Amino acid sequence: MPDATRSLKIAVVGGGPGGLYLALLTKKRRPDWQIDVYEQNSANDTFGFGVVFSDETLEEFLSHDVESYEAITDTFAYWDDIIIRYKGREIRCGGNGFAGCSRLALLKILQQRCEEVGVGLHYLKSVDDLARFADCDVIVGADGINSRIRDAFKKQFRPSLALKANKFTWLGSTRPLDGFTFFFKQTEHGLICAHTYQYEPGRSTWVIETSPATWTAFGFDKLDEHESARLLEIIFAVELEGHPLITNRSLWRSFPRIFCEQWWHGNIVLLGDAKATAHFSIGSGTKLAMESAIALSDALVAHGDNSVETAFRTYDKARRTDVQVTQHNADVSLAWFEHMERSNDMKPMQFAMVVMCRAKSITWDNLLVRDERFVRAFEDEWYQTYFEDTGIDCRQTRPTPMFTPFRLRDMTLDNRVVVSPMAQYCATEGLPNDWHFTHYASRALGGAGLLYVEMTCPSDDARISPGCTGLWNDAQEHEWTRIVDFIHAHSRTKICMQLGHAGRKGSTQLGWEDADHPLPKEEDNWPLFSASSLVYFEGVSARPTELDRPAMARVKEDFVQATRRADRAGFDMLELHCAHGYLFASFLSPLTNRRDDEYGGSIANRLRYPLEVFRAMRDAWPASKPTSIRISASDWAPGGISEDDVLVAVRAFEEAGCDLISTSSGQTVPEQKPVYGRMYQVQFAECIRNVARMKTMAVGAITEPGQINTIIACRRADLVALGRPHLVDPYFTRHAAAWYGVKTQGVPLQYLPGMAQAMREAERTRQKQTELQRKAKPRRGM
Repeated sequence: MPDATRSLKIAVVGGGPGGLYLALLTKKRRPDWQIDVYEQNSANDTFGFGVVFSDETLEEFLSHDVESYEAITDTFAYWDDIIIRYKGREIRCGGNGFAGCSRLALLKILQQRCEEVGVGLHYLKSVDDLARFADCDVIVGADGINSRIRDAFKKQFRPSLALKANKFTWLGSTRPLDGFTFFFKQTEHGLICAHTYQYEPGRSTWVIETSPATWTAFGFDKLDEHESARLLEIIFAVELEGHPLITNRSLWRSFPRIFCEQWWHGNIVLLGDAKATAHFSIGSGTKLAMESAIALSDALVAHGDNSVETAFRTYDKARRTDVQVTQHNADVSLAWFEHMERSNDMKPMQFAMVVMCRAKSITWDNLLVRDERFVRAFEDEWYQTYFEDTGIDCRQTRPTPMFTPFRLRDMTLDNRVVVSPMAQYCATEGLPNDWHFTHYASRALGGAGLLYVEMTCPSDDARISPGCTGLWNDAQEHEWTRIVDFIHAHSRTKICMQLGHAGRKGSTQLGWEDADHPLPKEEDNWPLFSASSLVYFEGVSARPTELDRPAMARVKEDFVQATRRADRAGFDMLELHCAHGYLFASFLSPLTNRRDDEYGGSIANRLRYPLEVFRAMRDAWPASKPTSIRISASDWAPGGISEDDVLVAVRAFEEAGCDLISTSSGQTVPEQKPVYGRMYQVQFAECIRNVARMKTMAVGAITEPGQINTIIACRRADLVALGRPHLVDPYFTRHAAAWYGVKTQGVPLQYLPGMAQAMREAERTRQKQTELQRKAKPRRGM
């Protein structure tokens, strides 16, 4: 305990678990501080039914207050299984380690502990004016989703609030449950999900969620609380097994997604749902509040004597990343439930796999550690379906989904791993050189199923930079042929030519210089074209000329000629780049297409020119060889391309002969605000794959073999492209094969001894790692 230089006075507004736990931990360590909790409800009031904690969170509680930990765990209902009830099947996945208890019981335990250590508890005290706390050193806003403190200081806390689409209501039941159970109920009006778990003997939580269309079709918008519960009892009669639903302010709502950019102002600091919410589908609301309470208490005890501001900064630094990661996972889970109908045609085990992996934090490898039997049961179903769909029989070998073959027209890939197109910026006058030969040859020898070359331009004025490769003359065609011939002779990897036109983002510096900015010497720059005469960087970039009909015809012919050259060079596949704000992307996005002719306005018009070019390329490309389109499925900016626009576009490209959509996002406008995270663009590939039913390739922050297996297994995409991992590890695919013990084809004879050794070492390493992971799993909170 630090030397007391002054005795702090702390007011906690909000007597939920977060506020109480903060008061308890802080008073316990600084008994000389005056800490009071002000709650607008009575001590016995609570809304909701049960709360959920993971094993990891319980371990945190144990290390901070043994007494409350023991009292809490004494009341817990503990379960290891997550159960998915779907289409008459009950599917269990073990190894999850969760516990639930009554929210009221949790509050009572924390209230008692607060009284024991000397925290002042004040009930039925609604706080409308913080002036009453003028003598307090710290005011904690722990007053929940509808925080008055946050709203009173909106300018300072800068909250963002979005009401999500689905409707949900929180109920209870007397129906016992032996695991966290998802009941997916297909009704005449659509799919309804019940998120359920037992929190004490004879009591379970039932959160019912459905789409606005289904909610309205059932007439829930016209029913009161009691009538709604009675209708839900009828809908879930089989699942409830004769037990009733219990109401407690069980009103239908839309989930409010809240995040505050600033967590403190002056001597006021936010805690729990007041600062950030996490969707109930990952059960982390109370967890976030109590873990943040730990961090804030630690910071106040360490720095509060000397500087409250330093304490707040320490708290922010300790918790911001964890809160954002949890909220991002919750957002992804929330989005899946908003679109759960898209997976409703799946067979039971695949649907269960999607439910388990929906938030991206759980992957194939993680499930193997949690419950290998679950994964093996999934494989039984998945490989049988794969055989029925493709005629390729992997039912005995089971090489993991990422190592199953994949066909597009007459091209068959050995596996689902793709080397992304990555600009090398080292060509001279568009001519590939020894760097390109070594770069592409080494990655082909690395065993990926498909290798993309960097965006290559059909004319010199189509380039992004002076270092970009081209395919507009015989010398370039010869060098590409040399690269393709070597890859075909020494590997089984297929190779794809990606053709693109930089548009308004052309004539710029190399990628490692001042990217997207004009060349320093004005005389070195070349004229730019785009869908509309809009600059990329206002006041910096050159203004492009709006493409007129003669220029459009010339550009189209350039692409046709480059297509023919790519075929002569021996490329297996061809892609047209319509993403990242380049020429064709600038036609597709309403942010960059302001035309008033037949090529502007509606998505049908904005799509017209890219479609004309693609059709001409498809006609010039052999029918036996596949083609793909790379698109930006989101501009990450207000007013950008919509999901509906994207679906219209991909269906039109498919009708024109496109075989695959390479699904990327962003880079259309410099003011974009992407939401980054692992696999952050997979959502767009998943939408196209499951709504348009078009084959897709996922890209973006995918780094591990386990993620690839998960994406393929969950039908989020058919191929998975990795860029940066392949820059530092050309043999990513061979390492993954060794890790899973998969005997892949096409290993060069010269490398066979190394591959055999890698497989032996990987097997030992994997066994040890799995053992350590299982031993490191926190013990039960019982």
